[in-house]
Amino acid sequence: MIRNFLDSNVLLYSVSSDATKADCADGLIAQGGWISVQVLNEAALVCRRKMRFDWERTHALLDTLQRLLTVAPLNLETHRTGMRIAERYQIGIYDSMIAASALLAGCDRLLSEDLHPGLVIEGTLTIVNPFHA
Repeated sequence: MIRNFLDSNVLLYSVSSDATKADCADGLIAQGGWISVQVLNEAALVCRRKMRFDWERTHALLDTLQRLLTVAPLNLETHRTGMRIAERYQIGIYDSMIAASALLAGCDRLLSEDLHPGLVIEGTLTIVNPFHA
């Protein structure tokens, strides 16, 4: 069984005006999977700043995501793993921390629109853009 880790950009399409991507995101969330505390933080930031959600709507979305998906904690092991990933694969620190969380959760795929599709990290985690045909 494939274990998916969802990046914040995928989650946020579930509340976007792009019906095609919203349907795709909703389907992925419904299948279950993993997110990290960092993904929740990024989603909160985008909801408040870019999408102009009030606090009630922001909390409602984050609470729903936490009920439907497994949340991986951030800890020193995540940080150290993320730093190694950033250095080895030349990706940004925040993206590498998400990849580290996915690796440590034992996920096979990191679903993200922002990272390098097809990149395989540490021989086990494949970056997939779920919106790309």
